[in-house]
Order: sequence, then C-alpha cells, then structure tokens
Amino acid sequence: MPLLQLILVALIQGITEFLPISSSGHLILLPSLTNFEDQGQMIDVAVHVGTLAAVVIYFWRDVKTGLLGLPCLACGRTDTEGAKLALGLIIATIPTVLFGAFLHFTGLSDAMRSMAVIGWTMLGFGIVLYIADRFGAETKSAGDWGVKDALIMGFWQMLALIPGTSRSGITITGARQLGYKREDGARIAMLMSIPTIIASGVLLGTEAAMEADIAILRDAGIAAVLAMLSALAALSLMMRLLRSVSFTPYVIYRVILGVILLSVAYSN
Repeated sequence: MPLLQLILVALIQGITEFLPISSSGHLILLPSLTNFEDQGQMIDVAVHVGTLAAVVIYFWRDVKTGLLGLPCLACGRTDTEGAKLALGLIIATIPTVLFGAFLHFTGLSDAMRSMAVIGWTMLGFGIVLYIADRFGAETKSAGDWGVKDALIMGFWQMLALIPGTSRSGITITGARQLGYKREDGARIAMLMSIPTIIASGVLLGTEAAMEADIAILRDAGIAAVLAMLSALAALSLMMRLLRSVSFTPYVIYRVILGVILLSVAYSN
C-alpha cells in the first residue's frame, strides 16, 4: 500500500474516532474521493487497534479501576466502583455486538457503505446531537452511571454500526439525552469504545489475519502506531475543549459535510 494512503488512513481514523464526526464514514469516503483503492479489512482493524491503545492510555485510571473490578463481578458482587463500571461496560456492549454480528453475517454492513447513507447519517445524527446537547440537562456525572443508563447508551451505540453515524457522537448524544454533563458523557462514551473495539477487532481481525502476508502486517503495524498517536492528540484536545465549548462546532461540520455528500450522491 502507498505510504501516503497509509498515513492518511491512520490520521483519519485517529483524529475522527473520538470526535463525534464518524471515523468509519470518513474511511469509506477516502477511496471514493481519491484514486486510492479501498485500504482493506486488515488496515481497518489495525487503525482501530491503534485508537484502542490511545483510549486505554488516556483513561488508564478508569480502565485500571474496571479491570480490578472484574474479580468482584465474577463473584457476583457489584458493590465496588470497579465492579459497577465493568458491569456497565459489559451491558452497554451487548446490543452492539449482537447487531454487529447480524449486519456482518447478512451482508448488510457492506450494503450500507454508500455516499448517500453517510450523507444522511452525517446530517440527521448531527442534528440529533445538537438537540440533545442544546436542551439536555446536566444533572448527572460519571459516578451516576448504572445498569439502566448503560443499557440505554448501549442501544444508542448500536446505531453507530450504520456508516456515518459516529460511535462517539451517538453515545455522547445518548449521554446528553440522559442528563450527563458534557465532559462526563464523553468520558463514558470513550470508555464504552474499549470493549466495542475489542469485539469488532476479534471478529474482523480473525478473518483478516488468515489472508494477511508479511507486507500487509508491516503496513498494519505502521498504521496502528500512527493512528494511536493521532488519536491521543485528538482525544486530549476534545476533552480539554469540552470544559468550555459545546458540541456545536462538530454539528456544523457534520451538517455541511452531509449536505455536500447528499448533493454529490444524488447528482450522479
């Protein structure tokens, strides 16, 4: 794969994975808007692994708390902070795993990879994010996250499997609709990405690894490192900005891009 394409794929994934503007939508658009061929499943998996590493590093304190809570959860106890967090993340992941498996094995995931679909989801879910952020209350913090809210946000996250939706964007929308403060809602949404990315990586990575050769594995390693570095930078910037800025700038970007994509899609 050309080095330039490898760099672009890694940067796009790293920058857009945790911003509410859809990484998958931008990755699908890259071959459509350039002369590059589709980067392939192995590279897609690699850049997702890179962003997984970024969120684990950035939220290591929370990740460590959740990991330490797993033994308590395995014993049927949910009376510690770690066990409560681990249980919430597991519950929030289940709807996405089930829906993802359905889309993958029915072929619907490939059927939705079109410019028109991405245009509509960019536009529609961007407006939904604006409404939730503009009118949502700010009565809850991350410590209030329980089983009920985890399940609700899990169903919101499930919609992210539609290209252009944005996993972070739709889960943040769910958090704001439930009354979580911006920064706390984003923090929960980022933590929810960890088991989700692991699940999709196992599903897609197993298939991709069986067909990979040394050259592809080398490219995948480069892409993963670049995606991790760019994701760390984007995640750090967004979390700092949320202390003083709403999600409106991201909504404006989504709406403009959505309109442009729909114009192009329906003019052909």
